[in-house]
Amino acid sequence: MNQESISQSIAIVHPITLSHGRNAEVWDTDGKRYIDFVGGIGVLNLGHCNPAVVEAIQAQATRLTHYAFNAAPHGPYLELMERLSAFVPVSYPVAGMLTNSGAEAAENALKVARGATGKRAIIAFDGGFHGRTLATLNLNGKVAPYKQRVGELPGPVYHLPYPSADTGVTCEQALKAMDRLFSVELAVEDVAAFIFEPVQGEGGFLALDPAFAQALRRFCDERGILIIIDEIQSGFGRTGQRFAFPRLGIEPDLLLLAKSIAGGMPLGAVVGRQDLMAALPKGGLGGTYSGNPIACAAALASLAQMSDENLATWGERQAQAIVSRVERWKAQYPFIGRLTGVGAMRGIEFVNTDGSPAPAYLAKVLEAARNKGLLLMPSGKARHIIRLLAPLTIEAEVLEEGLDLLEQCLAALN
Repeated sequence: MNQESISQSIAIVHPITLSHGRNAEVWDTDGKRYIDFVGGIGVLNLGHCNPAVVEAIQAQATRLTHYAFNAAPHGPYLELMERLSAFVPVSYPVAGMLTNSGAEAAENALKVARGATGKRAIIAFDGGFHGRTLATLNLNGKVAPYKQRVGELPGPVYHLPYPSADTGVTCEQALKAMDRLFSVELAVEDVAAFIFEPVQGEGGFLALDPAFAQALRRFCDERGILIIIDEIQSGFGRTGQRFAFPRLGIEPDLLLLAKSIAGGMPLGAVVGRQDLMAALPKGGLGGTYSGNPIACAAALASLAQMSDENLATWGERQAQAIVSRVERWKAQYPFIGRLTGVGAMRGIEFVNTDGSPAPAYLAKVLEAARNKGLLLMPSGKARHIIRLLAPLTIEAEVLEEGLDLLEQCLAALN
């Protein structure tokens, strides 16, 4: 298909054109079948064309396709926010707003943080990814390709090392870096919020050190600083439970949601403490398409399937299959490094003999896998980590088939 009308600034990972999909399988316009370990980059935790989601979309499309909630409320928005408030595992009453995307959720969280605290500075972390809008670009802990050639970004935003067993940065090192930041560059009294992913997505499925998260929570509570947790990719069951932040032993003040919230429909949300979400004046939050009725109906159908039992079962099954394979591969193939992440949110690192990142190996596997009928997604600062995002609902035999294809690609490199 001719792509001359498509901006050449959009990078395409897989040069194919998809036609249709079912759960963890997709087909291109030539009729070739692929096992999908990309899942729309974490959007399709419940698979392609989930029957309950499709039914909800079709039913809602016959009743109301759109209304701007800030003009007149509609039922799907009201019901979804009630359900979301009960779904988020925190000890305080929750309020929030719906958005069109994760980046829009992040931008609105920044507005709320500023409005609630009267402060402007935000602290983010190396390797983080929060979107492609101007404000979220500034939050990202990576320059290329997102910040190149766009000039001055909204601020002020500062970055700290991301403490994780996967990065080699310890809790103590990150706390020392924070001390330096506040003694050299920034007055702590000017900080509105910290923002981080409990498991970095674009960064390579790197899990935050719980000890650091707990130390940060204490630090922020003592100084009136908010914590914004970005669960756009790690949420809705990807780590084997509703969200990843309970693993850290803390609660967020504001929580960012999107991706698998609505079974493939464009929807996001920012939710948090009720007093914070009421900090801006009337009209300070909202949007024309935010919380579209059809997207809300899809989200309600998605949440209905995300019981704790289902999420734990799906996550454990996928994690066991991946971990057992990768442990064997590490013993067989010297270019396989760490297995990053938690639950079903896993990354496979490719390294050179000296342990340095090996993006060339990953690139070869990416192409070979596609030729065999398996779609994979790169991640990591050097694009040297394959991130596995198969639908949680993938059939056991399809998951094993996909891992078999990946193993064949690895064997061909050895």
